[in-house]
Amino acid sequence: MSDLQEEGKNAINSPMSPALADVHPEDTQLEENEERTMIDPTSKEDPKFKELVKVLLDWINDVLVEERIIVKQLEEDLYDGQVLQKLLGSPNAYDSGLKNSVSPCTWNSIPLQEKLAGCKLNVAEVTQSEIGQKQKLQTVLEAVHDLLRPRGWALRWSVDSIHGKNLVAILHLLVSLAMHFRAPIRLPEHVTVQVVVVRKREGLLHSSHISEELTTTTEMMMGRFERDAFDTLFDHAPDKLSVVKKFADGVYLVLLMGLLEDYFVPLHNFYLTPESFDQKVHNVSFAFELMLDGGLKKPKARPEDVVNLDLKSTLRVLYNLFTKYKNME
Repeated sequence: MSDLQEEGKNAINSPMSPALADVHPEDTQLEENEERTMIDPTSKEDPKFKELVKVLLDWINDVLVEERIIVKQLEEDLYDGQVLQKLLGSPNAYDSGLKNSVSPCTWNSIPLQEKLAGCKLNVAEVTQSEIGQKQKLQTVLEAVHDLLRPRGWALRWSVDSIHGKNLVAILHLLVSLAMHFRAPIRLPEHVTVQVVVVRKREGLLHSSHISEELTTTTEMMMGRFERDAFDTLFDHAPDKLSVVKKFADGVYLVLLMGLLEDYFVPLHNFYLTPESFDQKVHNVSFAFELMLDGGLKKPKARPEDVVNLDLKSTLRVLYNLFTKYKNME
């Protein structure tokens, strides 16, 4: 009955309006010539879109674990700038290799010092009013823009779109940040959504659909950054890299850590002869834990990347081990 009442109310308020497919009544309360966009519900059910949202959520929560912040919904938890501020200020998100590419800067506001790629970002910890939230968000996004503009990112968001909980804008922002920070995640490629654009003209609501590309290929997205030694290695000797496949099930990585750190790894802690994908992921994840315990930085690769035979990811893990233990007797 509630749905029928809403539908009837919407029809009365918008007589002879072109049909709006799957648009929530709250999204149709527009002023004359005002425009609003939203993701078509069918696109939200696309597996690749769901994967993109999940990967970004997991990355944010992993970065902010020490802040004891848990993000459950991107549009509900990021719109006021609070989580974005913490994300930018977290050393877990930032790749120190890019630090010198950003010039020092300072913003003065209500005192709260956050480190942003060598900058000091001063904004209020908690802001309740809409004006205060937008002012804080403006400051945070200006800092984001200073990071991304030099690297040619198209800034496909604004204070109003983020604060208005526009999920497309929020996803564009997070994808850009993940690429800039070289997040240890794998974004699904070629994620495209259908966006419903609603506009009010002469008292009537008009809708249209457009396609919005959220991700391209990993190579194209990462191509914005300088190539490293591993790219050169792949260019010149791709046929000699199959040896790293031996580490894909995590067994060698676990045993290697035991040898390097001079301890015995109890067999009940990992699968000596893993058979399933999940068992292999468990082994690699456990090896990563041993690396952290040994004083290494958190690997940029995901355990799933190693199991999936991603050679660059595996090589970077092995190179980190080599760098730390190369002088061992």
